[in-house]
Amino acid sequence: MVMHSATKYLNGHSDVLAGVAAGPATLIEDVHTASLELGATLSPDAAWLVRRGIRTLHLRVERACQNAMRVAEFLEAHSRVTRVVYPGLPSHPAHDVARRILDGFGGMLAFEVDGGRPGGEAVMDAVKLCVRATSLGGVETCVSHPASTSHRQLSEDELAEAGIRPGDLRLTVGIEDADDLIEDLDQALR
Repeated sequence: MVMHSATKYLNGHSDVLAGVAAGPATLIEDVHTASLELGATLSPDAAWLVRRGIRTLHLRVERACQNAMRVAEFLEAHSRVTRVVYPGLPSHPAHDVARRILDGFGGMLAFEVDGGRPGGEAVMDAVKLCVRATSLGGVETCVSHPASTSHRQLSEDELAEAGIRPGDLRLTVGIEDADDLIEDLDQALR
């Protein structure tokens, strides 16, 4: 069975909570029964919103991938950025594999700014166009500081073990103009 969040890219507009379960009929039958008994069924309006989003999925993903590549290249060249993690960059350890098997490198990247946790939080607080959120797959670019948001419950040692550095930021790139995103990040990094 495959579970997929329709809340993210399939919907693409950050206005619905939905999920999809797909698999053999024998497994789906149990999911169907449980969803009816627990009330975990999608409303018609939410289903319509996901259907609306699917119609522009290919355009949004293509644009997000293009924007993420430009932003990653900008960040990698920035003096305050110590590391960028994005498979589209030749510096990424799996770049050759990604180039061979992917038709785009995705809209999500991570980067580390100098100054540790205060440096990362300061950049996140200074962006104006990028939305401060932990979501992904919408039309807007979202930035988050994992050490103080999604992974805040972890100790410093646990963060390090998970590969999360204090100055790391996660950027989910949307479909805005790439030059506007770069300008916003540049002013936040100053």
